[in-house]
Amino acid sequence: MTSPALLQAVADLHRAAFTGTVLAAVARRGPAAAADLVFAVFRRQQQERFLPGLAKLGLDRLPHAVASAQYHYLSNRIGGVAVEFMPESDRKAWIRYAPPRWIWHGTAICGIPGEVSRAMLRGWHAQNGVSLGNPRLGFVCTGQVAEGDAALQGYYLEHDRDLAPEERLRFTRGEQPPPFDPAAAPQLDTTEWPAERLRRAHRSYAMEYLRTAIPAAIDLWGAAEATALLGLALKQVGMQWHAELAAAAGIAGRGAADFAGLLAAVAAAQGDRVTAQGADHVAQASWALMRGLTPHPAAFACWQPLWEGLLAAHDPRLELAVERRLDRGEGGFAWRIRPRRAAIAV
Repeated sequence: MTSPALLQAVADLHRAAFTGTVLAAVARRGPAAAADLVFAVFRRQQQERFLPGLAKLGLDRLPHAVASAQYHYLSNRIGGVAVEFMPESDRKAWIRYAPPRWIWHGTAICGIPGEVSRAMLRGWHAQNGVSLGNPRLGFVCTGQVAEGDAALQGYYLEHDRDLAPEERLRFTRGEQPPPFDPAAAPQLDTTEWPAERLRRAHRSYAMEYLRTAIPAAIDLWGAAEATALLGLALKQVGMQWHAELAAAAGIAGRGAADFAGLLAAVAAAQGDRVTAQGADHVAQASWALMRGLTPHPAAFACWQPLWEGLLAAHDPRLELAVERRLDRGEGGFAWRIRPRRAAIAV
């Protein structure tokens, strides 16, 4: 069984991979392009997750404003996000994402423009009324950490009339929510959500962002540009997270066999089925990150540098050769860890 520490480290890796992707988009393509990516990610997630999530969490019979806010409270707490829920009435319910912001971890918040944070709200919060078939339901944002406020916060409000599309998300900076009372907040049923399920759900929550971001980037920018941007960003993230992953996996050595053990342990913690692990190779028969999708051929080229970066930090004298690819119908993924080939002088 995968240890809680390794599940947490894999969750942290994928959170960092998404945050790094957005920061790379801000730096290399500009805030507008990064906002487009964040909008696409949250719009896809809202379409896929919101209504099924309401039913799974037992919220689908509540008033729509309360159900929407409770959904964000419970689903984000499963993901490890600091979040608060404060209902005022059946038609008005607050949600507050308190710092530190999970998605813009640590100092990453300093590189997130306000328009990128707003894109998240446009992609998800502004769409809940549409999904519920309630054209009167909108979201009012009253603060954003990305713009220096004390929290990303706001409230769902069911108006007395149907809203135009541009009215589904409004900004009224400065309104403050009522105090948060944890004892009055909804709780997960511990019999349905035991500790092991919560740990795996936490990991899957983090993986979902990269799962959505890779195809969204390919759709927005094309295969070549998405591969270039994500390939560099994910390689850098892999290098940065090597120490945390190796410690969680209990691997201290720096040889090829040690890296094979690390790669196999991370794959298993992601929910993948590892079918072979030797002194210099690893094979797996699934791709948990892309489960349920038919990925574009460029998706692998975006993802593979994450492991190349992990190996670069492990031992830069080694390289990771791809021998089989599941996405090409080759029966699974297989990698060989071998000495890096010397560059040929010209």
